[in-house]
Amino acid sequence: MSDPDSVADGQYHSLDPRVIPLQKIGGSIFIGVLGTGSFIPLVFKLLGKDEPLFEGIVLLVLWLIAVLLGLWLAQAWPPKAYRFTSYKVDDQGMEIRRGVYFRVVINVPRSRVQHIDVSQGPIERRYGLGTLVIYTAGTEHAKVELEGLAHGRAMLVREHLLPSGVSDAV
Repeated sequence: MSDPDSVADGQYHSLDPRVIPLQKIGGSIFIGVLGTGSFIPLVFKLLGKDEPLFEGIVLLVLWLIAVLLGLWLAQAWPPKAYRFTSYKVDDQGMEIRRGVYFRVVINVPRSRVQHIDVSQGPIERRYGLGTLVIYTAGTEHAKVELEGLAHGRAMLVREHLLPSGVSDAV
């Protein structure tokens, strides 16, 4: 592995571009589950009552429009979110910027870091990505997540941000 300090260049970096298809797949799965879960009660509602045929058709069309809109959003949103998400790591800690409409800047000072996890779900593992999860001392933003880092890069950032040479004893 490279020198952990090489990630602390103080420059803003974009996420790994492989996060876009990853988020598209995740969004499509979510809409598929939500669409199926809402379709089954809709069918039971339509079969179980003596509603006019027109009313049933309207409900089915509204359901279809909602599912198609959700699928479109699941495909269109990840590239937008990718463009507006960046992070930088320096000797002081880490800064994360994100938000398409409502911008958020999160600063995580190294002195506040309690521990750090790098996690990978099955789809993230397929794309070679990981999620950096930083736990801090504090109440607001006590858990800061950054999804979409290359797994090796996430491990380097983790190594850099962890306190070095400090005893963990209480």
